[in-house]
Amino acid sequence: MITLNINGQAQEVDVEGDTPLLWVLRDTLRLTGTKFGCGMSLCGACTVHVDGKATRSCMLPVSAAVDKEVVTIESIGDSQVGEAVQEAWQRLDVVQCGYCQSGQVMSAVALLEENKAPSDEDIDNAMGGNVCRCATYVRIRAAIHEAAESLA
Repeated sequence: MITLNINGQAQEVDVEGDTPLLWVLRDTLRLTGTKFGCGMSLCGACTVHVDGKATRSCMLPVSAAVDKEVVTIESIGDSQVGEAVQEAWQRLDVVQCGYCQSGQVMSAVALLEENKAPSDEDIDNAMGGNVCRCATYVRIRAAIHEAAESLA
């Protein structure tokens, strides 16, 4: 058994230590907001926070998450920054198909937790690993700016 701290709660899972965190979240814990995209840590759909850092869960062995705080999209709105990002996403109607958006939101929150007033370049650098097939990048950037302004 492996014990994880997921969204502030201890969760015991009976999986091998090399199982990707993504599959533990989705298949074992049924937290399906974190998406599978590429399986190679290239698209960002599987982004979660591990000790406050945006982390690709598709390549992270669950054993590497032991004794760390894992936050998923299901609880990101519990934080002030997470709530501000989600509200900005809704106000600016960022989502088109929506598949990548949980990863986008997770990366945006991690950025704003570290940088309260990011420039366009800061946003592009932080969000560069998140792919949006619908190309909502302009709205994503605008929503991050709006969330930052609401937090100022």
